[in-house]
Amino acid sequence: MPTVGVHLNVFAHLVRNTVKTHGMPSARQVFVPTPLMNSSPAVLRGYVEGDDPVHERPFMVEVFDQLTRPVPDDELRGEGWDRSTPRYVEADGEEEMHALFQVHRYTDFLPVVLPTEERVERMLAGTSHPPDEMVGKLRPTIGMEHWHFDVERVAVNAVMAGAAPEYFPVILALASSGDTGRQSSMSSMGNMVVVNGPIRHEIGMNSGIGALGPYNHANSTIGRAFGLLSQNLQGGSVPGETYAGSQGCNFSYNCITYAENEEASPWEPYHLKYGYSVDESTVTVSYIWGNVWAEYLRTFWEEKLVAMISGLEPGMGCTLVLDPIVAREFVEKGFDTKEKLARWIHENAKIPQRRYWDHVMLNLIHEEVESGVEPFASYWNAPPDELIPVFEPDRINVVVAGGETNGHFSIFMGSPMRAKFRTNAGQKAAVSIDAWR
Repeated sequence: MPTVGVHLNVFAHLVRNTVKTHGMPSARQVFVPTPLMNSSPAVLRGYVEGDDPVHERPFMVEVFDQLTRPVPDDELRGEGWDRSTPRYVEADGEEEMHALFQVHRYTDFLPVVLPTEERVERMLAGTSHPPDEMVGKLRPTIGMEHWHFDVERVAVNAVMAGAAPEYFPVILALASSGDTGRQSSMSSMGNMVVVNGPIRHEIGMNSGIGALGPYNHANSTIGRAFGLLSQNLQGGSVPGETYAGSQGCNFSYNCITYAENEEASPWEPYHLKYGYSVDESTVTVSYIWGNVWAEYLRTFWEEKLVAMISGLEPGMGCTLVLDPIVAREFVEKGFDTKEKLARWIHENAKIPQRRYWDHVMLNLIHEEVESGVEPFASYWNAPPDELIPVFEPDRINVVVAGGETNGHFSIFMGSPMRAKFRTNAGQKAAVSIDAWR
């Protein structure tokens, strides 16, 4: 059946690589200018009536030409290519090796620890799992093929990040999660990694003063390893090719990696929300777009909290990271569980229906709306001025971290994407670390 795919011009290289990996290198493609989202009907009509910016011909001429042009026999034969990669990188010395790693984009463009065989072997000693055991699969974005990888490949990236062998089970758990630390979304998201359970103390992670900052070896290198393994084991993160984030995200350097301060928290640890026990060690990955912050619950804290939440993009979820001081303040105001706080936010932070759907949210949950899934179907059919909760209770997360030097709290826009927009139906967003010891 004659078919032509229509894409944005900025994705031309990505499109051609993707159809090639799917065995269709000759698939016919046409392109329109950027941007598409939030463009007026007049602008979009101009795209159709104007030129294809990649082929430099009138768009509709290109469409009809590709629909009617016969397919030569050589195009029907497909194309083969070598997918193998060498186990070793050859170089004359360390300086040349570092240069090669940058040329091939194996790094985050900060200095790395060169992964010699001896260093990788020491990293592998941090787990009982064999080097050739498959860990998981990753891809930069929907539409691209998954890359599969084993324990040894994860170890290589852990070495590069400067991690210690005792951190390796955490890094393997992250690698097995199916979540990428180098998401290619145009919206330039980053990540947040929260570690819970006994392993926090075993490997010396920071959950107190400066927990979210660059002040702890385990926090810093585990998060960096997650980013490095993601870009190297999912097919790269090359702007314009396999990475499409318009502005990029500084969170990506170490993926906001920290441990929850369970001991200072007045509530249950975060991972109990996902069915784990206090004596189990887990890691939870969230996709994060940005954050706002405040200090203490002052006189008009309700207005402040509602205003902070209401300014975030609806539906994507949010994660409140509270210093223990603020957590205790919430308890004093009657929120003796994290669930009660999430319910209060759900019931009080609301925006008009017209604003709720005037966001990227509609692109993410249109299937739920079209399938009649509640509450989104009702939200869609509500009058324009009816107030709609910004977030559902199961998309509101609360984590306690900080050293009690100030009543500081941040609200990050984002939450675990492994749990769907509807109630997560028992799916665990947190991943077991103990399984990778």
